[in-house]
Amino acid sequence: MTHWHSILHDGARRLIHVCALILALALARSALATDAELAPPLHDLPPGIEAVTLIQGVAEYRLANGLQILLAPDDARARTTVNMSYRVGSRHEGPGETGMAHLLEHLMFRGSPQFPDALAEFSRRGLAANGSTSVDLTNYYATFSADPENLHWYLNWQADAMQHARILQEDLDAEMTVVRNEMERGENSPFGVLLQQTTSAAYVWHPYGRSVIGARSDVENVDVGSLRAFYERYYQPDNATLIVTGQFDPHETLQWIADAFDAIPRPSRILPAEYTVEPVQQGARSVVVERTGGSPIALAMYHLPASNDERYTPLAVGVAMLADSPAGPLYQSLVDSGLANTVFGFARGLNQPGHALFGARMDPGADAQAVLATLYDTIERGAIERLDEASLTRVRTASLNHWKQVWNQSSALAAALSDAVGRGDWRLFFVEPLQLEALTLEHIQAELHHWLVASNRTSGLYLPVADPHYAPDPSAANGAAPWTNWLEQLQTGTGRPRVAAFDTSAGALDAATQLSTLELPNGRVQLALLPKPTAASRVQFALTLRFASADELRGLKLIPQMTSAMLLRGTPTLSRQQIEDRLNELDASLDFDLSGNQLGLSAEAPREHLAELLALGFELLKHPDFPEQELGQIRRSLISRIEDQVASPGWQVRNALLRHDQRWPVDDIRYTPTAAEWLAWAHDVSRADLQQFHRRFIGAGNILVSVVGDFDPAELTETLQQQLAGWQQAPAYERIPDPWHAVAPDTFRIETPGKVNAEYLATLPLPLQDTDPRWPALVLANYLLGGSEDSRLWQAIRVQQGLSYGVGSALRASAYEPSGSWTLYASAAASNADALLAAIRHTLEDTLETGFSPEEVARGARSLSQFLVLGRSSDAWLAVQWQRYLATGRSFAWQQDFIDRLQALTADEVNAALRDTLDPAAFSQALAGEGVE
Repeated sequence: MTHWHSILHDGARRLIHVCALILALALARSALATDAELAPPLHDLPPGIEAVTLIQGVAEYRLANGLQILLAPDDARARTTVNMSYRVGSRHEGPGETGMAHLLEHLMFRGSPQFPDALAEFSRRGLAANGSTSVDLTNYYATFSADPENLHWYLNWQADAMQHARILQEDLDAEMTVVRNEMERGENSPFGVLLQQTTSAAYVWHPYGRSVIGARSDVENVDVGSLRAFYERYYQPDNATLIVTGQFDPHETLQWIADAFDAIPRPSRILPAEYTVEPVQQGARSVVVERTGGSPIALAMYHLPASNDERYTPLAVGVAMLADSPAGPLYQSLVDSGLANTVFGFARGLNQPGHALFGARMDPGADAQAVLATLYDTIERGAIERLDEASLTRVRTASLNHWKQVWNQSSALAAALSDAVGRGDWRLFFVEPLQLEALTLEHIQAELHHWLVASNRTSGLYLPVADPHYAPDPSAANGAAPWTNWLEQLQTGTGRPRVAAFDTSAGALDAATQLSTLELPNGRVQLALLPKPTAASRVQFALTLRFASADELRGLKLIPQMTSAMLLRGTPTLSRQQIEDRLNELDASLDFDLSGNQLGLSAEAPREHLAELLALGFELLKHPDFPEQELGQIRRSLISRIEDQVASPGWQVRNALLRHDQRWPVDDIRYTPTAAEWLAWAHDVSRADLQQFHRRFIGAGNILVSVVGDFDPAELTETLQQQLAGWQQAPAYERIPDPWHAVAPDTFRIETPGKVNAEYLATLPLPLQDTDPRWPALVLANYLLGGSEDSRLWQAIRVQQGLSYGVGSALRASAYEPSGSWTLYASAAASNADALLAAIRHTLEDTLETGFSPEEVARGARSLSQFLVLGRSSDAWLAVQWQRYLATGRSFAWQQDFIDRLQALTADEVNAALRDTLDPAAFSQALAGEGVE
């Protein structure tokens, strides 16, 4: 289960709700769905279901008991997503109830008399399911390969969970340690703790200032009767929205919904009124957190109106413009100057008045007060006036491009609609683009001047002044409901463009994929081209350049990885910002990744821009400039991340086990460095190093290309030939071997001060290749042991003992040589570390002794097969999978053969493979946390 009490602050996500804005004007069509559109029915509905409206393929219905239903059918991918959103979050908790909404989310998965273990059943059916709690909303969601039976079952589970959740003291006791462990995981994060304390200082009265996970004292002392009363108050049909997106039959689904939910009575209770309004802040406030480890972080938070207030959108866009990287004023003031290595900023749009958050990460030892002062000075003095039309166009374009991707991915659409429900109304998803299109630079700047003022900033002192300057009152009504004025501009009755369903069976995928080899003067290109209909005519492109040998890469340290990171940072004719702007213009994404002696390029674009995107990608590959300033910024950011990781228990256990398995000399590409070596290597990389590496290794010769989506294979092949013509040839590729060797078992206990959440990792090297006849049996054995929420480790340690928030196992085998490993992992309160080790050892030994039953094996084989089939519904996954198959000479027939062998397994075969391979005493294990030594 997840809860969003910590806000992601990565630069790529800085737009938050702005990035969910949509291209409604450009996509507006006739008021009635045509034959070329796919839309849910508005007539001939099951008894008890009332149609409300239809907007761009999303139809709203109501049951008499108040349940709101949103259906958005889309045949483009063979997957279905269901989301049940309850309009209750941490803001609805009273004194002594903090954490109750999140704790209830956990207990819902404990089951009911009819569904005694929901999580386990999700795994058995191949459902990727979970829940989340925020300040405004609680979600339960699942994505699965399109299957009417699973959809029907999951809808029935949701209806049962709304009425009959088993909220018992024994469930609460068992889940308590899991929730504590989740608390401790959050407490391990310096950023998370700083953000929570800053938010608490910003909200003196409103419950938005409290952590979603709650106060430890409240959670530990919660009364099960109060928890049940909370459930009965809020888990009611009139407080819920059921969302179904993806591939499904709308008529059949509506009938199932009516059958499952219509009998639930409309509650007679009246939900408690919410009176608390956060007063206008009357002076700057400050918070200082001092902890062990990590690098300095500076935050500045400013109150904003609620996201359904028409003042919010210009503020959200303005905040994104200020924090844009690398063109924004914040980046220029802090990163370009060398004061910080990373900046971020976003508006957090909430149901009630929210906030904007700006921040900066610094190098270890930086003057944090100076950075904070520069942060304030940039935001509050001068930067607003430096914003221009180009920056507005940049943010607007990126936001609309992002929306189109969300609208065309059913699971993402379900999440976006749920988010809008939490913010007040699902139609906000469609209203906001109208506001976005209407924005002017002057409007944005005026709102920023109103709100980004010192007295509205959290980080402060009380300062008596003669003429105080206060921000506007965010709760003051600007009309009865200003955003609803925009509803009149929405075109109702509109569907979404119909995309033909595509057969994703293994045989159909192999038959539809064109496999060929281009023999060019400068080398060979292996192609896997899968043309297919897609939403918005999107295309997924993947390319791998393979070059050189392990011996030729000796002594390069971090140079290959830094080269890859710099490929998007500029060419002699394109700056980093121009590259980002060009990607926005093309409605495209482009990424590079280098591992060993393979450089990957992954890209996505609409059909009409594919050739232009490939031209850009090859220009970046062929002509990087490696700007010195950008290299310095990447170096500082990398050093900061290394410093943060060194203090992380998770990094410590991984590094300890990798170095225990260390058999390569320090100059080998496979060598695992110490933290000190990582830092030294990061400091040492120069622009000349990157230029030399690129000249020597990056070129044609041995290339894999896989493309999936709406494209013309002949045109694509011609484009590739044009782009590759005359390019230098890279040194001959030789796969870097990773042979198995025996490793003596050992145990590492690592003290990490201030980290109350301990991390556990254990590895067992295996002489195992995925061509081994036992491979399907071993994969299933691992799945039953620790690969799902129905596994032995999960049931014993998470469900029964509540020792770990997350526990499981993973199995790996090479396709090229007998080299693999079995891995165990878990997290727990440091005080429970020894109990966790004992529980894991007991579970392994008990499993080896008793084995898996025929029922477990049959159930696990069905579940695992469904997860494998689900992957085929993703075009991006198909492109990556074809890369793997090109490298190994396989196809989806290989996967289908694996599935067939998986489903034919007997319990005796699985147990024999397990006992032949798994030796608990042979694992090396590492444990890191405070007081674990």
